[in-house]
Amino acid sequence: MNGRAISFRQLKFAVFTLEGLNAFATGLYFNWLFFFTESQLHFGVSENLSLVALHGLVYTGSAWFGGWCAHRFGNFPALKIGFSIMLLALSAGAFLHLAAAQVAVMLVWTFGVCFTWPTLQSLISNEEPSSRMPRMAGIYNIVWSGVSAVSYFVGGALFEKLGVASMFWIPALIHIGQLGIVFWLEQNTILAQAPYGLAATPDPPETPAIALNEADSAARKVFLRFALLTNPFAYVAINTAIPMIPEVATRFKLSPMWAGFFCSLWLFVRMAAFILFWLWPGWHYRFGFLFSATILLVTSFLGMLLASQLWIMLIAQVVFGISVGLIYYSSLYYSMDGGSAKSEHGGLHEAMIGLGTFVGATVGVSAKFFFPAVAGISIWAVAGLLLLGLCALIWLRYRKETS
Repeated sequence: MNGRAISFRQLKFAVFTLEGLNAFATGLYFNWLFFFTESQLHFGVSENLSLVALHGLVYTGSAWFGGWCAHRFGNFPALKIGFSIMLLALSAGAFLHLAAAQVAVMLVWTFGVCFTWPTLQSLISNEEPSSRMPRMAGIYNIVWSGVSAVSYFVGGALFEKLGVASMFWIPALIHIGQLGIVFWLEQNTILAQAPYGLAATPDPPETPAIALNEADSAARKVFLRFALLTNPFAYVAINTAIPMIPEVATRFKLSPMWAGFFCSLWLFVRMAAFILFWLWPGWHYRFGFLFSATILLVTSFLGMLLASQLWIMLIAQVVFGISVGLIYYSSLYYSMDGGSAKSEHGGLHEAMIGLGTFVGATVGVSAKFFFPAVAGISIWAVAGLLLLGLCALIWLRYRKETS
């Protein structure tokens, strides 16, 4: 392959760029898909939750597969596959109007997404010494969460001003740009010099400082289990709330643009939480933080979706953003810090997100089906599921201490 080897710093910058573009494109499509289905396909809460359940089911199996492919065949080929599939799916979606066709577009798009996030996590963490892992995980979280928040904030305005088709063609254009970046990286990277598509020689490994709360190998495995348990429940809450936002917006008489402005608050708070947890490592390998975040997750979830006044919903969003920020950060950090097969660990992390998405939406739509006359039954059923997650976390902690 002709080309010059880029520096390690340039490679990481390019990967963060790909990550930010991916966050904007995926957020613009998926978060606003439910406004599209409500306004164009006349979907209600049950139909939107069913759509989320299908998304979660495909994501669960495909995320692990995407991570495995990146580990087995290389990160750049995996990214090209993922971006190409997403581009083709969204290009078709812009011209299809039947509900069944849009469901198929979403499922194909979901399969493509699963080749991107585990791979990007792999490229961020590969060849990094342990002492730099908190920094890399922090930057990764800030980039995707910040851009996702912006995409939700402006998505409603784009939805209104540029038309509903913008949720297809804007992400599609972004994926074309991402493919160009990946091809450029391949042309300027000597792939054979390092695993997983890394070409440049990394900086000399740093000697990790010995901290009082430094976790040994056994403790890292235990906390990885804690995080892999709690993160699906965070996505139970997130991906039950997102398809219900159009209903919340209707209750408060918010147009799509104003729904984007008000209902994106928790996304910005999550980004702020990521910054806090990046700069302050005192939460690493401390159970109390995960436990508290899980309790707050349940209460804030109810507050967001059942609030009768807008100010209550806004306060609940602040708490929700903090809790999901810590839970997600824990899962990603412990996954990236827990082994050498980074793309496979990233695939497992993403697969657990898909599992939570599937289970939460399935519980919500099932409750609505069996008890249609009970107001807010889907919300209460999912809240009960979140409480089960809290009980499971306590049990896992007790089992860890007594084993």
